[in-house]
Amino acid sequence: MSEPPNDRKFALFETAIGICGIVWTAHGVEAVQLPLPDEDKTRIRLRQRYGSLAEAAPPAAVQAAIDGMIALLEGKPIDLSGVVLDLDSVGEFDRRVYDIARTIPPGRTMTYGDIAKRLGGVELSRDVGQALGRNPYPIVVPCHRVLAAGDRPGGFSASGGVATKLKMLAIEGAIVNHTPGLFD
Repeated sequence: MSEPPNDRKFALFETAIGICGIVWTAHGVEAVQLPLPDEDKTRIRLRQRYGSLAEAAPPAAVQAAIDGMIALLEGKPIDLSGVVLDLDSVGEFDRRVYDIARTIPPGRTMTYGDIAKRLGGVELSRDVGQALGRNPYPIVVPCHRVLAAGDRPGGFSASGGVATKLKMLAIEGAIVNHTPGLFD
């Protein structure tokens, strides 16, 4: 990965699901990192993905995003659609998927197929899933609110996998058609 711009910074913050990270630039939030097993691993992951980042106190807009994510993960129905994202490294299709996902309110869900239909056809469901798997802004772009057909949880690429997704949905009060299996 190329050297990050000089204005790229990050901070860690405590949530109900663990220590998250946030990366920002002058253009907005560039990434959110869901918790890893400990704070050091979260910090290392951010630096692996974004290069030599400076850890810093967040500016007001980023702090507001952090406060919103903390409140959301405490079960408050917070709308994060106003958080400004730095979309410079995101392709057009992914932007469209993220725009739709950001309209899903806390406690509600949509399927990959629902988003695909809005984009032009259910045959795009797999592409929607892949775009959400690349989502650099989890929580702010609520990919955890997007389910597989039949309102099953589907996949989740964050640490903890589907269990993390289900925990986030439970915090928000969403109902998911899921019976844990032997390996859940």
